[in-house]
Amino acid sequence: MNILGISAFYHDSAACLVRDGELTAAAQEERFTRKKHDHRFPQHAIDYCMREAGISPEELDYVAFYDKPLVKFERLLETYLSFAPAGFQSFLAGMPLWLRQKLHLPREMDKGLGNRYKGRYVFTDHHESHAASAFFPSPFQEAAILTLDGVGEWATATYGTGRGNKIELTHELKFPHSLGLLYSAFTYFTGFKVNSGEYKLMGLAPYGKPRFKDVMLDKLLDLKADGSFRMDMSYFNYCQGLTMTNSRMDELFEGPARTPETRITQREMDIAASIQAVTEEVMLRIARHVRQETGMKNLVMAGGVALNCVGNGKVLLERIFDNIWIQPAAGDAGGALGAAMFVWHQLLDNPRVADGVHDFQRGSFLGPRYTNEQIKQFLDGMDAKYRYYEDEEELVEAVAQLIASEKVVGHMYGHMEFGPRALGGRSIIGDARSPHMQSVMNLKIKFRESFRPFAPCVLQEDVDEWFELRPNEESPYMLLVAPVQPKKRLPVDEKAAGLTGIDLLKTQRSTVPAITHVDYSARVQTIDPERNGRLHRLMKKFKEKTGCPVIINTSFNIRGEPIVCTPEHAYRCLMATNMDVLVLENCVLLKEEQPEAKRHEIDDYIAQFELD
Repeated sequence: MNILGISAFYHDSAACLVRDGELTAAAQEERFTRKKHDHRFPQHAIDYCMREAGISPEELDYVAFYDKPLVKFERLLETYLSFAPAGFQSFLAGMPLWLRQKLHLPREMDKGLGNRYKGRYVFTDHHESHAASAFFPSPFQEAAILTLDGVGEWATATYGTGRGNKIELTHELKFPHSLGLLYSAFTYFTGFKVNSGEYKLMGLAPYGKPRFKDVMLDKLLDLKADGSFRMDMSYFNYCQGLTMTNSRMDELFEGPARTPETRITQREMDIAASIQAVTEEVMLRIARHVRQETGMKNLVMAGGVALNCVGNGKVLLERIFDNIWIQPAAGDAGGALGAAMFVWHQLLDNPRVADGVHDFQRGSFLGPRYTNEQIKQFLDGMDAKYRYYEDEEELVEAVAQLIASEKVVGHMYGHMEFGPRALGGRSIIGDARSPHMQSVMNLKIKFRESFRPFAPCVLQEDVDEWFELRPNEESPYMLLVAPVQPKKRLPVDEKAAGLTGIDLLKTQRSTVPAITHVDYSARVQTIDPERNGRLHRLMKKFKEKTGCPVIINTSFNIRGEPIVCTPEHAYRCLMATNMDVLVLENCVLLKEEQPEAKRHEIDDYIAQFELD
């Protein structure tokens, strides 16, 4: 039986194909169109899923959409009317897309499937889709479920339980009171782009002090012991306007919102630290309440807030639950996966047996892959210079040596990742021991702000030696932050101890400085041979050479672009940046050998973040 899941029109459109209960293919539309967070109907993603499964639209048994657009439309109309006439401008801005596409989803899906699908369309509730994406692929036979995001139809957060092949959501928090929208409001206020700049806000937080936390808790929200809250909407504008906050917010936070692309000041760092602290407090209170109410020892999570890996790490390290599993595509894209799995298990009552150890996500390597023959044909057409390795052991040896020589390596191997994190299939990797690598990668490869932290890959068997996690504890999807082990930290001298803000970057804080954030934290990805065989072999070889089982892993893209999908995208990224090496399956390219290779200058905006 073939079930196609679709998410579209809001944020990160995607498609997922489930065959007989197995995840067969999944991808985000942005990877094909090269438009970051593409919200349009995911035609390319659907076409890929159908090709990967080798089926035609006539062979689909069900098509599931990840939320209920009519209920969402009801919420929008009620909100507009509640704030009339203030919401009229927002109403005019939003209505054309609703009238043209969102209210006519069956027609749009018919068109996307070539008018060849004759089966039933299923519309799942938004948070049911998130919950299904969290529980059904998880390794647990039973677990508490927590979903946290901006807003679905009406719900902004839910919790409940999953047992066997069924989920049940029992409690919810409703719009406009939303942890996701609260965090996005401060993303906007600090000058970053809503729905994509939240990662920047989280990365900026350790440079500041949470001196506005009490103001936020006193003025902006009434937080209860169970983690539920009500927001004072007189400070916010997202219900009725085209901005997230209004001028009343200026009075609380020492002036107006930062203008995008201007210099970041200590105020923004302190605001980031404060809203991150509030978010963590809410997440911890909710987690404790859910554990108490459900009695479950396992927790699964999804929704955009579940991508706040610092908050996730706090929940993990407090050991509120014995085990935590988070959907790698926790945002709206994962809703496509959840909708398809919901139909298979919840509606069709197909059995599900989990062993408590292995998940069903396939490492989240669910996107396209390319053969060596396809890659060589492309490279030959570009007159590219490369070496093809018949023997993978020789390739691993050569690439490990390049990394140990502080070369920046683009690595494209196997299926593309589903979700916002690069997990080794479409990654830029480098030597975590290098004191210069963070700035080099940020400024000369990624063309982004130098404060942005990088994540470490660590061999799973060595995780507790380097980070404050349990022996062999899994974090395969880069969704948990943990402290670097004290024995790997370096002493900070008196002069360095007095530094503040971005100046904190000037001090090495561990033996792997490139992945150690200024608060000694790291967003950990564990690498095991089952999920990520090539990268595991490469890191084993790197460890043999250096004694270090840790490397940098960041997404294979540059600022403003989605993660690369094809060999063409990867080669273009090599030539457009100061990357040193490109690995495409068994082909290895050195930038210096390529025709018309050149070094690239940093633009004026990014240069302001350089420290020296």
